[in-house]
Amino acid sequence: MKLGVFVSDFRSGSDVLDRLTAEKLGIILVGNGVYHATVKEGGKGSPVLDKQAQFFVLTEDLESRGFTAASLDSRVKAVTYSDVVDLIFNDYEKVIWI
Repeated sequence: MKLGVFVSDFRSGSDVLDRLTAEKLGIILVGNGVYHATVKEGGKGSPVLDKQAQFFVLTEDLESRGFTAASLDSRVKAVTYSDVVDLIFNDYEKVIWI
């Protein structure tokens, strides 16, 4: 199964992500979830980014929190709303929100 997962929170969700399995997993960071792509605590990136997946961050949410694409972890690709729609319809069979 090809699974797209929207992550909209910074302090929770990684435990759920650890239990997910899919042949193709895409994690789309939105809302406060964008902090997973930018913030380092104690010199370490978010454990969410350690998951075997493709990572995307919604540019509009990133910029509304004062970050730019240059702030992103190298494992994360910045995407627009239009790109997210394409991901949902073309790349993933199922989509969930956590």
